[in-house]
Parts: sequence; C-alpha cells; structure tokens
Amino acid sequence: MKILVTGVAGFIGFHISKSLLLNNKVEIIGLDNINDYYLTQLKEDRLSILYNNDNFKFYKLDLIEKDKLSQILIKEKPDYIIHLAAQAGVRNSIENPHIHIKSNITGFLNILETSRLIKLKHLVFASSSSVYGLNNTPFFSELDNVDKPASIYASSKKSNENMSYVYSHLYKLPITGLRFFTVYGPWGRPDMAYFKFVKNIIQGKPIDVYGFGKMQRDFTYIDDVVWGIKSIIDKPPLVSKKDNGETIPWQIFNIGNNKPVELEKFIKVIETELRKKSKKIYKEMMMGDVVSTAANIDKIRKYSGYNPSTTIEKGIPKFISWYKSYYK
Repeated sequence: MKILVTGVAGFIGFHISKSLLLNNKVEIIGLDNINDYYLTQLKEDRLSILYNNDNFKFYKLDLIEKDKLSQILIKEKPDYIIHLAAQAGVRNSIENPHIHIKSNITGFLNILETSRLIKLKHLVFASSSSVYGLNNTPFFSELDNVDKPASIYASSKKSNENMSYVYSHLYKLPITGLRFFTVYGPWGRPDMAYFKFVKNIIQGKPIDVYGFGKMQRDFTYIDDVVWGIKSIIDKPPLVSKKDNGETIPWQIFNIGNNKPVELEKFIKVIETELRKKSKKIYKEMMMGDVVSTAANIDKIRKYSGYNPSTTIEKGIPKFISWYKSYYK
C-alpha cells in the first residue's frame, strides 16, 4: 500500500505517517513546503523521526506548483492520498487572507486535478470544525447548515468540501472529508492556545484567556485523530445521493472527542499537572472565534467503529511530558 501524505511535516501529518509506517507493508510519500508559519525546527525534527524508516520518502514541495505535483503523483502512483497540507490558523486568516486562499484553495484544486489523472482508490482530506461557524446547535452534525463561516480559514475549508463534491460528481473520484475538532497533543502546533498556556505557565508569564474562560472546545487528542483517519482510509467512502437519485463516492465525517470542555476547566487541568497556578488575563472573544464547538460523531462511529477514548485528564499530561522533554 502506497500512501501520499501532504503536510507530512505538520502536526497531524507527522503522527498519521508515523503510525502507518509501523506496518512494514505501507510506503509513505510525504510532501511539505516547510513554511515558516511557526518555527521550522519543529517540522524538521518531526521529519527526522520519519526519515528513520526505509519506507518513507520526502519531497519538499508547495502544492501551488501544479506541474511538479503532477510529476510526483504520476511517478509514485499512490493508492491513497491523505491531504493535510493547509495554511492553518483562524486568527491568522483574518490578518493574512491571501495566503489562506492560495494555500487552501489553489493548493487543494491542484490536488484534485492531479488526483483524477491517476487511479486513486481514495482521497481523504482535512476539513475543519470551523466550517460550522455561527451554527448554535448543541452538537455539530454533518447534516447541519454550514453557510455562515466566521473566518476566511473556515470559508476556505467549506470551499474545499464544495470543490471535492464537484470532482467526485464529475469524475467519480472517491473522496472523504474529515472535520477535525481542536486537535492537541505531543509535537503539536506552537500557535495553539494549549501550547501557549503550558509555555507561559512554566515561564511564569501571564496567559490570555479569551471569552473570559467560558468558551467551550471539543479537544481531541492526536492519537484519537490518527485512529479516526486510519479507520476510514482504506474503506470506500459512503455513497451520497444527489437530488436526482444518482450516487457519488463522497462523504463528510466529524472527527472529535464528543465531550466539549470549558476553557477554564482545560486550564485548571494544565495547572494541576504543572503544579503551578497561572496568571490569567481575561479578554473578550477575538474576531473570528466562536463560543463553542462540539462534535456529533454518531456517523463515523456507526461507519467505522471510531470511538475516541482520551480525556483531557489523560491527554494534557502526555503533552506536558513531551513539552518538558523536547524543550529541556
């Protein structure tokens, strides 16, 4: 089995590749442009671990380079693609919208265009819980309306879902989109709130607590996310029906923990593990933020048996242990 993973030096890309490589019958072709959205050393260190496996091959590439991307796909002929490369960051998308459009939309279009040139068994791509935007239902379901995004990042991910539907409709390309909910854990992204909380509390610096600590997030531990991806990668996508009764191999799933946690409680778990109180600066919600995210995971649970098991009381200590080791 040959799997191409885009964004392989990123947080989720690294973990899913590392897990898949435990099977010596799996070959990983990794793509990443190693951009400087956060310090590239972390990305290089993730890659150095993957390089230890003979079944890993890496290409440094920006997905907007369509011709080079096509050459790689035609040469390598992957059976599956896990597309995780994207410009991340809700707040960053408000400050730098053009970067998000170029990376998340043009880059994804190139993935779709090149995917239809090869006999691909399944394209799995990263969407986001951000697509639910201003939706105020208690638990977000894949059946909910997602026409009210709260940021350019969310809008770009919703566009990815629409684009993928078109290619599945036109070319019968098997595609599954995964809406990830606040992924955290070892080797995570330094721009994420939990990463900043741990860093600042250890250093005795104050932490900014937005939404006065009342916002809720469905924090999903990285091992559960990897489990979710692996549970569907080699299964054909569920068939969606169009209004005219025609079916296409396309589907969307939530990947979350199904247990939203208030930010104040999340910080308390960090304080307990560090045995140190934080100095909080309470602030209003930032532009582009939403009050709550919570995943209804009935659909993927029924389809693949996905059942996340890592509570924040288990996951946060694992992250802190890695953080202390990595940063010495």
